Amino acid sequence: MSTKVLVVYYSLHGHVEALANAVGAGAEAVRNTEVRIRRVRDLDAKPTESSVPFATHDDLRWADGIAWGTPTRYGVMATPLKRFLDGMVDLWLRGELEDKPTGVFTSSASIHGGQESTILTTLVPLLHFGMIFVGTPYVQNPQILTTDAIGGSPYGPSAIAGPDGTRGVLPVELLTAKNLGVRIARVASALKIVRITTTQRPVDVPAYVDEHE
Repeated sequence: MSTKVLVVYYSLHGHVEALANAVGAGAEAVRNTEVRIRRVRDLDAKPTESSVPFATHDDLRWADGIAWGTPTRYGVMATPLKRFLDGMVDLWLRGELEDKPTGVFTSSASIHGGQESTILTTLVPLLHFGMIFVGTPYVQNPQILTTDAIGGSPYGPSAIAGPDGTRGVLPVELLTAKNLGVRIARVASALKIVRITTTQRPVDVPAYVDEHE
């Protein structure tokens, strides 16, 4: 039985998209792993030129492990991804993401642009979904033990886009992203037996209503 890894991202200038593709490549390199790469919709309704399908709840149900990508917005995730997570109440009520490994990757304009805080704050709702966080530790990622101006930390992969967004994603940053994909695939494979033996019971709580927020 194959292990299924989903990579969901929002990208404005292409940096997070590049990381997403690297995460997917890393997961796909693990034996018996299937990968889906999906994006989330922007805030406006204008169509964008991309062959990448939009993420659906069925994609999330399909996956054994999920990686999430977002640019940094003042130290937290971008609104399009937050809106997508806010719309996942049905999955939360049924515990459909519980015991699935997850990781987060991001990009910012500068070294001190909030990469680590974005990953850590994005983790908060993922814990509410019952997901198990997977980072990019030092021994598996010696490239992040450096004083060079690169993205990446034990919390997850990241890239530095530059003040005008023209700095390309570096190979060393893509390597950390690829390693996250490898780790999520391996952990997802190991956790499948836990999920198979866990009975998921819907919780009888009032339905979420936007107007009451």
